[in-house]
Amino acid sequence: MALAGGEGLAYLVEQSTDKDSLLPMKKILVSFATAFQNIRSRFFHTVLSILGIVIGVAALVAILSLIDGMEQYAQEQITKTTSLKAILVQPSPYKSVNEVQVRKADYAYFNYNSFTKMRSSLTLPAKAYLYSRQNGEISTQTATGKTGSIITALGLPLHPDLSLIHGRAFSETELKNGQPVAFVNQKLARQLVGKQPEKAALGKQVIYNGKALTVIGISADKDAKAGQLLMPFTLLSDSALKATPPMAVIEAGNVEDVPALKTELETWLKGNMKNQLADFSIITNEQRVDQAAKGFLLFRIIMGLIVGISVLVGGIGVMNVLLISVNERTVEIGVRKALGAKKRDILWQFLSESITISTFGSLLGLVLGLLSTMAFIPIVKALTEVPFQAAYTWNTFILIMVIAMLIGVIFGTYPAMRAARLDPVEAIRRE
Repeated sequence: MALAGGEGLAYLVEQSTDKDSLLPMKKILVSFATAFQNIRSRFFHTVLSILGIVIGVAALVAILSLIDGMEQYAQEQITKTTSLKAILVQPSPYKSVNEVQVRKADYAYFNYNSFTKMRSSLTLPAKAYLYSRQNGEISTQTATGKTGSIITALGLPLHPDLSLIHGRAFSETELKNGQPVAFVNQKLARQLVGKQPEKAALGKQVIYNGKALTVIGISADKDAKAGQLLMPFTLLSDSALKATPPMAVIEAGNVEDVPALKTELETWLKGNMKNQLADFSIITNEQRVDQAAKGFLLFRIIMGLIVGISVLVGGIGVMNVLLISVNERTVEIGVRKALGAKKRDILWQFLSESITISTFGSLLGLVLGLLSTMAFIPIVKALTEVPFQAAYTWNTFILIMVIAMLIGVIFGTYPAMRAARLDPVEAIRRE
């Protein structure tokens, strides 16, 4: 705020003599109070000059909030579709040779005995499921042509997602003895019985790989597009297992037990399977969440750097405001230095004003960014029909405050140094 006349000089003398005796913290508060007065005296000029930082910070807040909302939505979808307590033990029948995937001539895989031994070795509460998706055709003795094409060999217990609506699943005894029984999904059951009730498929036979299997149960399907046959795992030959290696899913009792269970599985595979871990991949859904988080972090950084250009333009606006302020207050600076103010006092005064201006602009940008995201969300929902929400985190707010401080210091240093270097005699002579 420019001061002139005897009243202004008296104010400067009082300020100069009093401030020298103030405590450091009080000096800081007085500097910020003076800076606020200067901003208020040229409010519209200041707002127009820092419009770049307002728009830049608003865009940054909107982008970060929307990306945080996207990440939150992605994590919710991953959690809904897959369990964070699941550990997948998957065979790796391929190896990389000169960046080309080549099938191994020999590799380890699960059979029913090795799977039960691995399951028994677990010391923490967990359930284990065994799957093997086979290729082939399903047919009947009466119908001609292919009836179904999805064949899954299972161990016990069955996964909770498999629910039977008629009949039963195979028993532990039938599994161990390799009895020729199976259960089918509703789609295959309807194909077996035609216009009869699907329950009539119980007791009928289906043929897979030249073997007749008696249908003892019917499982619910969710709009399945193909018939599915589910049979005991022990009906598969070693050649079938090697051609299409099965996978095991370990469901931990608690999410906290997943890392320990993963370590136990690695230890067991090293000690009991040929080639140890080289033929297996152990995958947890936490890795999927981490991968998604890394992807969003990369997206957040790239978008932040792009939007950061606007923030830099805003910083130039702050420097412009301060350079104009230095020119307008040359006499004030000269009087203060003549009355004993040191270079660091002048330097700190203009730095505090720079920080105050950038903080003011950042807060305006923060409010504008929050309001803009509130306007964007209904548009996104209307276009995508996705229950998406922006997420406002403390990290975003802290980042904005850090940006405000950095802009204030970086772009306020040159004007502050220019003010501190003014010759008091030359400055007063301009009065």
